[in-house]
Parts: sequence; structure tokens; C-alpha cells
Amino acid sequence: MPHILGIVNITEDSFSDGGLYLDPAKAIKKARQLYQSGADIIDLGAASSNINTTAVNPAEEIHRLKPVITYLKSQNISISVDTFKPEVQSYALEAGVDYINDIQGFPHPEIYPQLAQSNTKLIVMHSVQRLGPATVMETSPEEVYTGMLDFFTQRIAALEKAGVSSKRIILDPGMGFFLGADPAVSIYVLKNLTKLKDYFKLPILVGLSRKSFLSRIIGIQTNETGPATLAAELYLTKVGTDYIRTHDAKALVNAIKITNCLI
Repeated sequence: MPHILGIVNITEDSFSDGGLYLDPAKAIKKARQLYQSGADIIDLGAASSNINTTAVNPAEEIHRLKPVITYLKSQNISISVDTFKPEVQSYALEAGVDYINDIQGFPHPEIYPQLAQSNTKLIVMHSVQRLGPATVMETSPEEVYTGMLDFFTQRIAALEKAGVSSKRIILDPGMGFFLGADPAVSIYVLKNLTKLKDYFKLPILVGLSRKSFLSRIIGIQTNETGPATLAAELYLTKVGTDYIRTHDAKALVNAIKITNCLI
């Protein structure tokens, strides 16, 4: 059974649910629903990864996170904070969250000493966008995968050199637009997850819930990808993915229960 991260976007313009949980009470209610539905960890994001988003400064990001983190901590619910800003990561560490989820893969060495002094687990995500927009459009699946291996090798080494134990590192290959415009890249990476895990001997997290590459494959709107998301998440479970980040924890938990009854 994978660890399930339930997504709560405390944002104005996230891809599928922007604006729904900007109010702290609504965010807390959503977090409670996800936890009660079987999510092991609540993944809080207070700034959208949407490339067309309005920038959110660190102070505002912390302001959005604080009441929700305070509540979840009071209930002993595991928390992941999805942020790439060092100032927000520093706050999350001081607040005692269980995971920090960085879509840029922790590129800021100034936060490394504080990371090293904590027990927080680090979700290191890979993205080809760090190489520039042209790379996103033109790189082949094989080249993306090779570049991913290089990126993780370098970033793991940098974190370990700073004193972060590899036992605290979780790898996220990225999905959808983080890998490129062509759905074939995401599919290639998904088909090679076992190989990726064997290469680094570290836990793997995948978040493909409501990703646009699924809607492109089946030719429907992104907000209608529930069945496609669930099918892909069951595949993740089958190949031994350690963590799955999802919007619909209830559907995934129930699907896994039924699958386990049948095999």
C-alpha cells in the first residue's frame, strides 16, 4: 500500500481547483475530508505551479499556510508543504512539518544547513523546465530520462554533502508539463519507474492526478480525467510506487481495497 498524499491547494489559480480552498476554513475542511478518506499525508500548496500564475510572495504564502498547518498539527496529521521558496521552507521546518515538497528539487544551497538539522523528509522533484522552454518542447523521452538521472545524482550528492541523510530523500520524476508538452515523455517515465527506483534505491513519489497529459491521451477536458487518473494511479500501485500524490484520496483508497481483494 503506497503512502497517499491528499492535495490541498490554498491558491487562487491552481490548474484544477484554484480559488476553492483559499479561505482557511475551507482548506481545513478539505484536509479533514482527505484524511478521513484515507490520505496519510496532507500536501499543502499555497502558490500555484501554473506557469501563468500571479506570483505569490513568501510572506503571503506563509500567511495562507499557517492556520492550516496549526490545525493539522493539533490533530497529529502528517503534513507536506509544497513550496520552492527558501523562506517558506524555513518556516515549514520551524513549524515541524513532516515533508517539504520542492518542484524545483531544492536548488537553493542557503537552506541546506537548516534542512540538514531537521528530520523533515525532502521530496526532490525533477523538471526539465529548469533547462528552459525550448527543452520542454524538443527533448525526447530517452533524453529526458537520462537528464533526470543526472539531475537526481547531482542533487542527492549536494544534499548529502550538506549533511542531509539519503534516508530522508524521496524522488519525484515530475509529470505532465514538468517533463514536456508531449504525453509520450510522461508515459515513458511511468514505464521506467521500477528502473528509476532500482537505480537510486530511494523511495519514489508520483503525482499525476488531473494532469493534462492524461486528457491529451484520451481527448477530453482536464476536469474530466477522474477515471484516467485512477487507472494511472492503480498502475503506480502495481509497480510499487512508494508515495502517490492525489486530489481524490477516497477513490484511490477504495480502488486499492477492491484490487487487493481480487489478487
